[in-house]
Amino acid sequence: MQALCSSCSTRIQIDDARVPDRPFKVRCPKCQAVLTLPGRAPDAAAPPEAAPPPPAEEPVPPPYEPPPPPSPAAIARRERAEGSPNDALIALSGPAAEHLRQALVSLGFNVDLVDDVEEGARLLEQGVYEVAVTARTAPQPGKPESLAQRMLRMPIDTRRRVFVILVGDEFRTADGTQAWTVQADLVVNPADAARCEHLLRATLAERKRLYQPFLDARRRVESA
Repeated sequence: MQALCSSCSTRIQIDDARVPDRPFKVRCPKCQAVLTLPGRAPDAAAPPEAAPPPPAEEPVPPPYEPPPPPSPAAIARRERAEGSPNDALIALSGPAAEHLRQALVSLGFNVDLVDDVEEGARLLEQGVYEVAVTARTAPQPGKPESLAQRMLRMPIDTRRRVFVILVGDEFRTADGTQAWTVQADLVVNPADAARCEHLLRATLAERKRLYQPFLDARRRVESA
């Protein structure tokens, strides 16, 4: 700390470590005048704390929007579904799609291949399909949602009605932990699609056994 004597203009050097927090007096070494100097504030030696960074904003999922009225094709499929509860939708490309289609047909399902994600989502919400087969695709900025992404935003009751099969190279076929993580009933690796008819039969039967009490209760509520 430095001070200037008001009487003789002598510059006085004081060790910062000896400067008290409160005002203090010092004698000029040249003219012996007594000077009153301000002390050091208690937090003067401490550097100001940096303000904490603002919390990162979490991405907000887009709000769920009800689907528009069904298309003529959707109405036709829904009318067909009333007489045949075993309907399956496949929104998938590649050899795995054909293998799964053949397996579902062998199990007695009417199978539709749907390219339009919006129409596929509407049909699922209208209860047309019992089974939905699609790929798990990560969201990509500027690109439309996949059917799997749309299904994640559907009401829980709608999703519970549909047996969801997700196909992808990242999956180990029939891995229950992976299926639970991605909110599917069954995951299938494309390499195993040609040999999954027996697996589909067993998994569908097990799901029906687990969900039968819920389905029975829902029918009673809907018919009341």
